[in-house]
Amino acid sequence: MTPSARIQAAIDLLDAIATAARDQGAAADTLIARYFAERRYAGSKDRRAVRELVYSAIRQLGDRPKSGRAAMLALAQAEPDIAALFDGSTHGPAAIGANEVAAKSGAAPDWIVAKLLDSGIGEDELPALIDRAPLDIRINRLKAAPEPIEGAEPIASLPDALRLPSGTNVEALDAARDGAIEVQDAGSQIVAMAARAGPDMRIVDLCAGAGGKTLALAAAMDNRGALLATDTDRNRLSRLAPRAARAGATIVETRLLNPAREAEALADWQDTADCVLIDAPCSGTGTWRRNPEARWRLTPDRIERLVATQAHVLEIGAALVKPGGALVYIVCSLLDDEGAGQVARFLADRPEWSADMLDLPAGRSHGPGIRLTPAHDDTDGFFVARLKRPC
Repeated sequence: MTPSARIQAAIDLLDAIATAARDQGAAADTLIARYFAERRYAGSKDRRAVRELVYSAIRQLGDRPKSGRAAMLALAQAEPDIAALFDGSTHGPAAIGANEVAAKSGAAPDWIVAKLLDSGIGEDELPALIDRAPLDIRINRLKAAPEPIEGAEPIASLPDALRLPSGTNVEALDAARDGAIEVQDAGSQIVAMAARAGPDMRIVDLCAGAGGKTLALAAAMDNRGALLATDTDRNRLSRLAPRAARAGATIVETRLLNPAREAEALADWQDTADCVLIDAPCSGTGTWRRNPEARWRLTPDRIERLVATQAHVLEIGAALVKPGGALVYIVCSLLDDEGAGQVARFLADRPEWSADMLDLPAGRSHGPGIRLTPAHDDTDGFFVARLKRPC
């Protein structure tokens, strides 16, 4: 592909990505993979270059663009070398017209920026929300220590965490195939520590998904005790069992829940859990570094629905905690509606419960919990609170 043809390919992909974001369709990574599966003539350098152009444009734009061309024009305004490739050549984009309007640059749509500012995120922190994320792994202490990984650097205060050079093919490492390491953002590892998991405990990971935090809990429990991982998403939960087997986490039991009938399925755990961890469904405003087009998918109605779901999950989780036990609430969101505000509402409805003091290796106190942000902590954005049920 010529350099100009790469620009046109990026424009075509941005058209598809913007449409999918509007219609809640496939993710950008999926669309890019499909695009090149149909274009075998594109070599690895072409694929890498086009992907870089696409994600650079996505990060440039706060709002969903009206077209892929408008998105690429915004990137061209910031990078003159790209503007020169709008040359009208074969397979390349037409020359830039005198009156063409580029898409608006920004960190996020204005209404989301306003909510972030209202939630105590400073304007100076906004650019970091869409920076490229580092590549972190967690060493699985249930396995033998992995061989040294070239370029890996320790992460302060996280003895089981390493930061790898960008672009490292983790799946190709023997340690990954053997379950000795797991890809997991440092922030995710930190908030999981709020569970204070240890051997012989009874713990529920209520919104386990594919099980990243479940496996961290199993390692902290030294593979002793009872660890129940549940979710309502069959496809995501189905990925946990083989991951647990690879990691040597034999204490993990998975249980698929039927929405609106969760309490019935969890009756045998009612009032018995030392800790219930809830990594709740959320807007994902703390993960834009990894999924920048997610900014284009959010709507006020969607956030309202998520807040209602979070309240529902908190109610389910609270019923499982034994007297004196703890409920750990986590969201990868920086919006108070989903984090500090959600927990404040929970505590207002249950005055006998209390917010437990948290001592984590990163983050800042925020309302009844702790918040981590990309700018302050160089992690994904999280809010976490540990809530105690009275004895």
